[in-house]
Amino acid sequence: METAPILAWTLRNEIAIPQDVISLLLEGEQAVASFQTFRDSATFTTKRLIVRDAQGMTGKKVEVYSLPYSSINMWSSENAGGILDRDGEIELWTRAGHIKVKLGKGADVRRIDSLIAWAVLQSH
Repeated sequence: METAPILAWTLRNEIAIPQDVISLLLEGEQAVASFQTFRDSATFTTKRLIVRDAQGMTGKKVEVYSLPYSSINMWSSENAGGILDRDGEIELWTRAGHIKVKLGKGADVRRIDSLIAWAVLQSH
């Protein structure tokens, strides 16, 4: 049975940790890796995934999603296996619902899959 995702994000190439994400971190929380999204960034921390999404024409309004790793029940990764594969995808099943993460040009599905495994399966 196919269920529609509650959210869909697209991750692209890995980038430096954005300075404005650092102000969102709790004491003891560290940013691990960031990826460019369509209009902003997604950052894996030691406790959660933070997705910043610029809104509107000017991008001045920013919506921030915070997904604690403890809420991820299951995930899957999919790609065609080719070096130039641009159709990779990660799906997350969480307490809040189903989230689809598309992987654009420059995103390494194995890198992102291993970040999620590290985040979910390690006790931080």
